[in-house]
Amino acid sequence: MPNLPRSLELASREDTRLLIVDMQEKFVPVIDEIEDVIENCVKLMSGAKILGIPISATEQYPKGLGSTIPAIAAHLEGKIPEKLDFSCLNALDWAESGHEPDGRSRVIVAGIETHVCILQTALDLLAYGFRVYIPADAVSSRRSFDYEVALQRMAESGAVITTTESILFELCQTAAAPEFKEISRLVK
Repeated sequence: MPNLPRSLELASREDTRLLIVDMQEKFVPVIDEIEDVIENCVKLMSGAKILGIPISATEQYPKGLGSTIPAIAAHLEGKIPEKLDFSCLNALDWAESGHEPDGRSRVIVAGIETHVCILQTALDLLAYGFRVYIPADAVSSRRSFDYEVALQRMAESGAVITTTESILFELCQTAAAPEFKEISRLVK
């Protein structure tokens, strides 16, 4: 059987990075389904580490909203960029070129709030030529209506709406991958 090339729509570990947006102490308690969002952000971060995918994060006005929650911060290295803009674009040193020098042109965006910082970041990344993936179970807002409308708007603008499990297996690509068992354990 021939080994056909993968679809250009599929993300791979070689061309993708993960961005965790504003998962902060004073903000998370008011977010709908936040326990699931935290759990899925941790799964994404753990999977990214297993697969060698770079992870970035941001904090929105930490003086007012506090630091990144410990469950997320434990998976991050280095200082988390602070921002006042709702979009993360200006806080990301890799975003200005449309891709990193090593060719990472796809970004998985997770965190909060879907209809503000996630939405504006996704739209900006799309405008700069990135392919954007939004795991719907790793983002949320205070109100479900805002969340639903934001997902629809991002999808209509070209973002790929997916799930944590789906994107992790997409990045793993094959059950023959050495990391497959570790990825499988993450999603169980």
